[in-house]
Amino acid sequence: MTTTAPPITLDDIRDAAARIEGVAHRTPVLRSRTLDALVGAEVFLKCENFQRMGAFKFRGAYNAASRLTPEQLARGIAAYSSGNHAQAVALVARELGTTAVIVMPEDAPRAKRAATEGYGAEIVPYDRYSGDRVALAEAVAAERGLTLIPPYEHPHIMAGQGTAALELLEETGELGALVLPVGGGGLMAGSATAAKGLHPGIRMIGVEPEAGDDTKRSLEAGRRIAVPVPRTIADGQALEIPGELTFSVNRRLVDAMALVTDDEIRTAMRFAFERLKIVLEPSGATPLAALLAGRVGALPHRVGLILSGGNVDAERFARLCGTPD
Repeated sequence: MTTTAPPITLDDIRDAAARIEGVAHRTPVLRSRTLDALVGAEVFLKCENFQRMGAFKFRGAYNAASRLTPEQLARGIAAYSSGNHAQAVALVARELGTTAVIVMPEDAPRAKRAATEGYGAEIVPYDRYSGDRVALAEAVAAERGLTLIPPYEHPHIMAGQGTAALELLEETGELGALVLPVGGGGLMAGSATAAKGLHPGIRMIGVEPEAGDDTKRSLEAGRRIAVPVPRTIADGQALEIPGELTFSVNRRLVDAMALVTDDEIRTAMRFAFERLKIVLEPSGATPLAALLAGRVGALPHRVGLILSGGNVDAERFARLCGTPD
């Protein structure tokens, strides 16, 4: 009988943590008595909205790009992303003294595109509802001799993302459950590897927008299932199919999936702003939305949330969170 080794291990995540130390921020863990009372548990919020470029994506991008050879860095790097990985790769390229070309959907949030360009990257736009971003990015990379750094389908990316959970658990000690957003699956794959490696009994709970439940369907089917490109305010989770590599990890380690509506996400964003005094983008708010809406079932005594990002401009934030007078 043969077994397939997992693409990443706890040691890989510890190695990534050492590599990003002093470059990535060690983000704060917040508490709220109001939130604890509302959900009936002690909740620990890992605030990746305070990470460099405003999201957890910097962790994986730096862990991957910093391992490239001098020759690869001299030629430049490429990526595809709806926003946060784009910004992360652009910033990492600037940090490492190289250039970045990003394949990005035409309808990406304006703030994310502006930040990506502000870090010095070139953007190649495409239509997310008809174009193939992976094929386009591969073609651009091949034509220009660039190294492609995918948003989640890479062991170094997954290991880098897992450092968020590693930091959280180092600070809090053992938790009964860890709740986090799932898009392509890299944050979950890395976090689940870290969390279950430290505390095998922890429950890993992923959250998706209702319109984009590809991971939930895939876990139920035991194979990757594609859905139509989701139309949701959670643009960072508007994916049609889980990653192949990430799914190979998540199908073993994820215990449950929860779905939230766009209205529930808006409520969570508003709660975070008014009661926690932090700004979350829609995808970053989905774990909090799941807790506030009771979507994750009975909670253990101590639960952790990874709030994955806060990249939303003031105009969009006001439009999403505003209520009529």
